[in-house]
Amino acid sequence: MKKLTMIALFAGFFAISLSSCRDQKTTEENLVEEMQDKGAEVKVKDDGEKIKMETEDEKVKIKTDDDGNTKIKKKDKD
Repeated sequence: MKKLTMIALFAGFFAISLSSCRDQKTTEENLVEEMQDKGAEVKVKDDGEKIKMETEDEKVKIKTDDDGNTKIKKKDKD
């Protein structure tokens, strides 16, 4: 009985550890996917440091500097 309990505990910890290690999407990745779903034209420059996306309704620019800081600019085309 003790052995069965230990196996169940280890199985539970193993399942929790695997499910918590999933990759989390960043804000930038979510924004790129959202714009692609809207049919945006995506341009990537400088090895992914600058990303420009444009639809009929809006423009989005994502810039990443050398320190890894990200700036996101969204503008409506009105």
